[in-house]
Amino acid sequence: MADAPDPAEQPAPTESAPTEPAPTPSAPTAAADPAAGADPAAGADPAAEADAGAKDDPAAKAAPNATAGSSEAAQRIAKGYATDAPSLTLGSVVVDGNADSAALVKIPLSMMNRHGLVAGATGTGKTKTLQLIAEQLSDAGVPVFVPDIKGDLSGLLSPGTSNDKITERAKATGDDWKATGYPVEFYALAGQGTGTPIRATIDSFGPILLSKVLGLNETQESTLGLIFHWADGQKLPLLDIKDLREVISYLTSDEGKADLKKLGGVSSATAGVILRAVTNLEAQGGDQFFGEPQLEVADLMRTGADGKGVISLLEVGNLQSKPALYSTFVMWLLAELFESLPEVGDPDKPKIVFMFDEAHLLFADASKSFLDAVTQTVKLIRSKGVGVFLSTQLPTDVPDEVLSQLGSRVQHALRTFTPNDQAALAKTVKTYPRTEDYQLDAALTSLGTGEAIVTVLSEKGAPTPVAWTMVRAPRSQMAPADSGAVQSAISGSSLNAKYGTAVDRESAYELLAARVSEQTPAPGQGDKQDQPARDAAPRGDSDGRDSGKQGSGKQGSGKQEEGGFLGGILSSPTAKSMLRSLGTQLGNALGRSIFGNRRRR
Repeated sequence: MADAPDPAEQPAPTESAPTEPAPTPSAPTAAADPAAGADPAAGADPAAEADAGAKDDPAAKAAPNATAGSSEAAQRIAKGYATDAPSLTLGSVVVDGNADSAALVKIPLSMMNRHGLVAGATGTGKTKTLQLIAEQLSDAGVPVFVPDIKGDLSGLLSPGTSNDKITERAKATGDDWKATGYPVEFYALAGQGTGTPIRATIDSFGPILLSKVLGLNETQESTLGLIFHWADGQKLPLLDIKDLREVISYLTSDEGKADLKKLGGVSSATAGVILRAVTNLEAQGGDQFFGEPQLEVADLMRTGADGKGVISLLEVGNLQSKPALYSTFVMWLLAELFESLPEVGDPDKPKIVFMFDEAHLLFADASKSFLDAVTQTVKLIRSKGVGVFLSTQLPTDVPDEVLSQLGSRVQHALRTFTPNDQAALAKTVKTYPRTEDYQLDAALTSLGTGEAIVTVLSEKGAPTPVAWTMVRAPRSQMAPADSGAVQSAISGSSLNAKYGTAVDRESAYELLAARVSEQTPAPGQGDKQDQPARDAAPRGDSDGRDSGKQGSGKQGSGKQEEGGFLGGILSSPTAKSMLRSLGTQLGNALGRSIFGNRRRR
């Protein structure tokens, strides 16, 4: 399995190398080792070749103020990060290729719920930065949830091993490094890994999230919303895939025609597309993920006996085969947290920090309603004490509406191999505060592994100065933990006993099967035996709408029914209004959240 290079394992170049620009600026040894001699950035080396090469040196371009006062510049930048409040330390300021171990770059703990972005090309140290942040949050008693894409974050369980490179980096970043292991809970989507199985009900996902999993277009998503609306009104729990399939089959059958007519109508062709998508998801293991017992988000917000926050790792080894299920599940967790947590305003530290690696998967092929829901959730969830950190290769992978909500920026090196890469670099530069200390377009392409351009929010909520930062080395193991240790942690977890066995209770599948068996040959004639079920139909919804009118009049013409449409979903003004308000007015009326997911029964 490919693994991003560890930032602490990179050699520390000691002199300018114009032909290899990327490693030049890191120079941790020059900053920390007196044996390295005079500072080359200070112009002390009289060698003619060094003077000639400086014209083309990316480090010189990235730091236009390269003078003997680089330490003063580093201290001036670090002053913008100074705080006496609890904080996380990312590393030390780099100026002119030198890291100043006394000039520290910090993120106030109280600003972690203002969200953040960790970005950079493959192999530049993003994963190790996430590992470092997770460690320090745990030390502060803050629980963390993070997907483990490559498997190496399992090393959080075990103390790291010191070596010369770690010692050098610790000295350069002012870090009193000590090997440390952390409390880790291992999870996996049910049927997708070895961790404690996570399940969720169809009901809890709701139509917007489920549509993204199924790959539906906006028209199909709207149709699915009507199906959920009908199931809500009928009090039919949608717990697993067979429940959803049974509801769709019923509504498109002879027995369900009357219900569809009152609802507003669903095209049989559209219902068929949804059914096929559901069947495909079932074949990919979705039948194991959707069901009960459903994960309780409170189990993600625990601390250990030593006061450290528990780090919840989600195993995502087969990401490429089910990217939509993974990314949508992550947003489901956020929606559940949003619904279950009270408002706390601006706490001294977050209740939980949520890290989302490979964040571009979240926004790929997403409908407008899904993107709107993501944006609204990120905007509002900080007041619940939840921090969200996205990790991806390019900042342009994240929509502007979401990017504007991310207060902390940790940008590792960018590569400019294509015109699109160059355009992304130009856009990235524009998102940073103005700086006289670095030429950002050159700096972003000259960063060494384990270095980043950083700006965060100060305690006052103002952006800090841009800081070229040498990131500290994680204290836990920077490689996958021993498989035996991982399995021991899983089997010994109380949560594995709680969620390990699937439960199949009575739900829509069983209830509809019983209803069909009791119906008379003429269910639309007002038979008294059918009346109790009809009393729950949408015509008397608690939201005050007379849904029965949607299937009457011109829209319910016989021609449309003979043509395969039961009420004309696209031509009904009332249905269109319902579709437009699916994620808002209708959702709120039915006790659903931003994503349309229903509070658990």
